[in-house]
Amino acid sequence: MAESLKILLVRLGALGDIVHGLPVAAGLRARYPDVQLDWLVDARHAALLEFVPAISRRIAVDGRHWGAAIGAVRALRRERYDAAVDLQGLVKSAAFARLSGATRVVGFSRGHLREKAAGAFYTERCEPPSPAHVVDKNLALLGAFGIASRETRFPIVVPPPSSAALAGIPGVAESRGLRGYALINPGAAWPNKRWPPQRFGEIAAALATGHALLPVVLWGPGEQALASSVVDASGGAAALAPPTSIGDILALARGARLFVSGDTGPLHLAAAVGAPVVALFGPTDPARNGPWDPADISLSRYADCVCHYQRRCRRSRACIDDVSVDEARAAIDRRLTAAELHA
Repeated sequence: MAESLKILLVRLGALGDIVHGLPVAAGLRARYPDVQLDWLVDARHAALLEFVPAISRRIAVDGRHWGAAIGAVRALRRERYDAAVDLQGLVKSAAFARLSGATRVVGFSRGHLREKAAGAFYTERCEPPSPAHVVDKNLALLGAFGIASRETRFPIVVPPPSSAALAGIPGVAESRGLRGYALINPGAAWPNKRWPPQRFGEIAAALATGHALLPVVLWGPGEQALASSVVDASGGAAALAPPTSIGDILALARGARLFVSGDTGPLHLAAAVGAPVVALFGPTDPARNGPWDPADISLSRYADCVCHYQRRCRRSRACIDDVSVDEARAAIDRRLTAAELHA
C-alpha cells in the first residue's frame, strides 16, 4: 500500500508557520519515498513550496472567497487521499482536511489547538510534547504514521538570486573592502513585532564599521519606506535591497554572514537555510517560535509582555522597544564570533 499512499498536508499560512511545518514533509518523504504528498496552502504563501521537492503538488487556495474554497474541496476529493494532516489547528484548516474526503484526518489533541472546535473534524489526535518548539509540536504528528524519528530537516532547495542586482551584492561588499554582507529585515506584519528603524540603522552602521560587513536591508510589500529609513539612519553604511521574491530571500540568506530580524517570515526562511541569526522578540515566545539552532541568539521581552500573541500592544510602548542597541550589538558580536569558530 505504501507505493500508492496519498497524504494531504494542510497549513494555509503564514509564511513562518509553513516553514515550521516542512520537517513533517521531510519525515514523511523519508519514510515513504513514493508517497504522493500534497500541500494545501493559501495562495499568498504558495511560492515557498516551489522550492520544496519533498512536496508532490501544492494546491493553492484563496480561503477568503467561498467560490475558490469550494473549488479546492472538489479538487481535493478527486484525489481520494489516504490521510489528511492538519498542521494548523484552526476550524478552517481542520474543515479543509475533513472535506478532502481523506480516510484518516490527523490533528493535534484538544489542548494544543488554536481553536478547540477544530478537534471535531479529526479521526485521530496526537499529543505533542509540552512545552515544545512549534517544530517539535508538528513533528509529533508523524507518530500517526509509525515514524519515531523527530529529525528537524528543512527540505528546501535554494535557487540562485533571480536578479543581477541581488547577484551583485557580494561584489558590492568586495568593492567596499568588506568581507561579506549581513541582512537586516525591519518589517513585520504585527506592529508590536517591529523594532524601531533608528535602532536598526545604528546596528547597520556597527556591522559595517565593527565587522566589515555590508548591511543589506530587506523589505516586502508596503515596507520600502521603512527600509529606506533604516538605510538613512545608518549614515550611508547600509544598502537598500531591490524587490525580492521568496527565492531571492532564500538565496541571499544562504550566503549571508548574519541575519537580523524580528519574528516574521523571512527570519524563519533564513534560519531554515542555515544563516546565523540574531532575532528580536516581543509578544511571541522564542522558545516556541524562535530559531532552533542553539548557536542563534534571540533577544526577548516575552516575559515582560502583557499582550502575548496579540497583534496590537495594550501598552503605550511595545515591549520589543526595551531591547537596547547595546544589547543587540553584544548579541551580534557573540553570534558572529560563534559562526567564525565553526566556519
